[in-house]
Amino acid sequence: MSRLSVSTSTHRRAFTLVELLVVIALIGVLVGLLLPAVQAAREAARRMSCSNNLKQIGLAMHMYMDIHKGLPPNGIYAWNGTSMTTRNAWSAMARILPQIEQESLFRGINFSQGYNAQPGISTKRVSTFMCPSEVNDVGYGTDATYGHKHWPINYVINSGTWGVLTDKANTMKVGDGAFGPNQSYNSHAFLDGLSNTLAVAEVKTMTHRINGAADTTTFATPLAPPTDLTSLSLGTFNKTNYTHVEWVDGKTYHTGFTTTFPPNHKLLYNDSGVDYDVDVVLAKESSIGDTYNAITSRSHHTGGVNTLFMDGSVHFISDSIRLETWRALGTRGNREVITEF
Repeated sequence: MSRLSVSTSTHRRAFTLVELLVVIALIGVLVGLLLPAVQAAREAARRMSCSNNLKQIGLAMHMYMDIHKGLPPNGIYAWNGTSMTTRNAWSAMARILPQIEQESLFRGINFSQGYNAQPGISTKRVSTFMCPSEVNDVGYGTDATYGHKHWPINYVINSGTWGVLTDKANTMKVGDGAFGPNQSYNSHAFLDGLSNTLAVAEVKTMTHRINGAADTTTFATPLAPPTDLTSLSLGTFNKTNYTHVEWVDGKTYHTGFTTTFPPNHKLLYNDSGVDYDVDVVLAKESSIGDTYNAITSRSHHTGGVNTLFMDGSVHFISDSIRLETWRALGTRGNREVITEF
C-alpha cells in the first residue's frame, strides 16, 4: 500500500504599487492632521512656561518691594543744568537678580560702573528673562573676549503711555507707568489699584528702532501720543538699531514698553520699498531734551501677549483690546475703574 505524499504550498500575495501608494498617502494625511495638533501643544507648553517666567518675576518684584520699600528704578539720571547725565544705567531687571535665584550674578555687578565695562555680566543669558517662543534668543553685539556683548530680554517694565522723562530742568518728571528712571514707587502710588496696573509685558527681541531727527530735540509743550509715524520728526533709519537686546540697560527701549499702541500693533516704516515693524525713540534718557518712546508690547504667541500685573497676577491680553483700556491699564494713578480687559 503506497502512501500518497501531498505537498502544499502557501503563496503570499505582495502589496501592489497602488496599495503602497495608498498607504503612503494615508500616512501623509495622518501626519498632516497630527502636526498642527503637536505644534499647538508645543506652543501651549511654551506659553505656559512664559507665564511661569512672569509669575517668578512678579514674586521677585514683591520681594524687592518688601526689602527696599519700593520698586527698583529703571536707571538713574540727573539734569546738571545743561544736559542729562547718567548716574546709574542699570535696569530694574538687573536689580531683582537676587530674587530670581541669580544671587551670584548680582554679586558680580559693580553698580558704580557702567554695564559696558562689565561684559562678564552683560553677556550672560538669564533664562527667566527669555520667552521659550523667542526666535532671537542669541547674543548681540561683539566683544573680543565673549564673542557677543549683550543678551536680549523678553519681559520688560511698564514705563507708561508715551512720555518717559519730561520737564527736565525742574522736577525731572517721569512717565505715568509703574516704573521709571529715578523712581522707586511703593504700593501707595498705585491709585488705580495693583490689580488694574500693568507691571511687566512681553516684547520681541531685536525689534527695529528708529530715533527722532536729533537726540537734542526739545519740546516746548508735552507731545500727544501719535496715531502713526506721519506726525513724528524721524531721523535716518538704521537697520542695525534694535530694541530689547540688552537686559542690563535701564533705557526704556531695552527694558521697558509703553502703551502708546496696543499689543502686537504693527508700526510700519518703509525703507527702500521694504516695510519694517518699528519702535520709536524721540530723544534719549542720556541726552539733552525730553524723552518720548513708542515701545510696543509684542509676542510670538498668536492673538496677544502675556502680561504681569502689579498684584502679581498674570494675564494673556488680546490684540483686540481697546486702546483706551490698554492705556488705562498702563497708568498707575489716574483712578480709572476697569471692569474687564
